Amino acid sequence: MQGSFGPHSPHRKNRRRRPLLQLNVCSRQQRKMKNHYVRQSIKANIELLYSFLKIYVRLAALIFCRKIIVSNSSLLKEKGPLLVACNHPNSFLDAIILDILFEQPVWSLARGDAFVNKKVNRLFQSFRILPIYRTSEGVENLSENYKTFDACIDLFRKNGIVQIFSEGKCINEWHLRPLKKGTARLAFSSWEKNIPLRVLPIAINYSSFRKFGKNIFINPCKIITSNDVDLKQPDGIRNQQFNKLLKQELEKEVFKIEPTDIERKTQLLEIKPPVWKKVFLFIPAAIGFLIHIPLYLPAKYLILRKTYNNDHYDSILTGVLIFTYPVYLLLLTLIAFLLLQNWWVLLLLIALPFTAWSYVQVKRQID
Repeated sequence: MQGSFGPHSPHRKNRRRRPLLQLNVCSRQQRKMKNHYVRQSIKANIELLYSFLKIYVRLAALIFCRKIIVSNSSLLKEKGPLLVACNHPNSFLDAIILDILFEQPVWSLARGDAFVNKKVNRLFQSFRILPIYRTSEGVENLSENYKTFDACIDLFRKNGIVQIFSEGKCINEWHLRPLKKGTARLAFSSWEKNIPLRVLPIAINYSSFRKFGKNIFINPCKIITSNDVDLKQPDGIRNQQFNKLLKQELEKEVFKIEPTDIERKTQLLEIKPPVWKKVFLFIPAAIGFLIHIPLYLPAKYLILRKTYNNDHYDSILTGVLIFTYPVYLLLLTLIAFLLLQNWWVLLLLIALPFTAWSYVQVKRQID
């Protein structure tokens, strides 16, 4: 009996080990639950940040865009599954403008070389941005496009909205360039899986690619559905058929202007303010010009040096100004408070943006 149940018996050792094993299992489960809650918390915080930024950029657009003109704005209330197919004249500013105009959240497809590592990938995806690779960004990365297309299909199944720039490359110009096959492939892939996807062509036109505070013309076109194409045709033929339809819609609304044709630019892109508005805003516009020059000029020349002779200058400058302006505004208000020791200076938080808006309203609009 003592040999079987003594202090050195195997039965006693097993009884001692059991609580340790249970403790390890509980510890692993607790860690998994903790990691799950942390991930959920981070996701919720990013969703909250995305919602806040969307509201903030909508307000900022009142200053940084002179006027956004939307034709047939009811189409921007469309629900998913929806593929928004656009021209691409102005880098990531195109995606930002469309995102703040749609009521439903919009996922964007962006150039793959911006996704430099896993952390950046997760950050971009948190802000509803997915990578799409071109041959120029490495043939070895093209297989990653299948993952992005699968993610888009999953979004469409959940009635999501995805925007794609059908020209493939951003160039600051006023005409429609040849369309790539990516939009057609994504649409047909969805239709083959019985997803009731609709394709909404949207033409984007800017009054300037170099001047701050521009007119932006957003022109949604006729929606394309699976009934408009022959799904039974071979891939090459049906892709051409789809691109022909998409091109016909976009060409109706994408302005065609030569860079040196000032008369046509003025005719199509300029919105002249009434005389009373010029007179009423003259003084606040002059004040706004003088007060905001210390922010605008350094940002302009620094970014111009970094983006010389490429098509991202305007988007980067606008993005930098949007996110540095609150800091500049608070700094000016703080300096005024320290000098005057009066709480009335807090009114500058409203007055200074008004002067900036005033200047944008009366300044020159055309390059």
